[in-house]
Amino acid sequence: MAPGLMNPFHFQGLTKRDHMKDLRSYLVFKYLQYLILPFPNVVISLLGLCASSYVTLLLMSPNISRKSTVVFIQNVAQADILVGFSVFAMIQDASQGERSSCSFQTALWQNFQTANAHISSLLLSCVSLEAFLITFLPAETRHIRTVRCARVASKFIWTSVIAECIVYQLECLRDLNITSLGAPKYTLVLLNSCNGAAALMKSFIYPIGLFLRIINVYLFYKIFFSKSP
Repeated sequence: MAPGLMNPFHFQGLTKRDHMKDLRSYLVFKYLQYLILPFPNVVISLLGLCASSYVTLLLMSPNISRKSTVVFIQNVAQADILVGFSVFAMIQDASQGERSSCSFQTALWQNFQTANAHISSLLLSCVSLEAFLITFLPAETRHIRTVRCARVASKFIWTSVIAECIVYQLECLRDLNITSLGAPKYTLVLLNSCNGAAALMKSFIYPIGLFLRIINVYLFYKIFFSKSP
């Protein structure tokens, strides 16, 4: 056995490690991944999945205080689970003989990636907004910068993005003759409504993404270049 492994001071040093430094590094990486890089990258996504797995284990430590920012970081890490589902669905789709451009499997792994990117971007924007409020309005916003509000905001983001991706998933059924399969006629009306809603949402994706990038840059500009203490 290597010397020092059973030394209690060695484990005490690991326990007292500055975990917040790791969390800040994780946030920087995630900002680069979702708000700086213009397109998703498989290698970066897998690295992000590994980092999120580490952060998930890190957040189990009792030394990390449970604050609203930690709630957002925890949800960002959980959102990367969708990357694993995406890789699994992509492998399953690649094993199929068909290469349909709108197969259910293809739409599935694309929607996992979409959900991951959208949830993470919105949660990171919440972190930016919270940092801005802490810097400029600490006392006035104390009542909304709580763990409860962070959990409510996170649940709202998850629910909204999952509903968005369900609409996208139903869109891939538009070319099927649903009524011939015995489905009720109102199902066709529902699918047509989903197709219209999907087209409308896709038209807003780029402007919203651009707005999030601009607002995050502005918030951090105000934070880092302000003379306020």
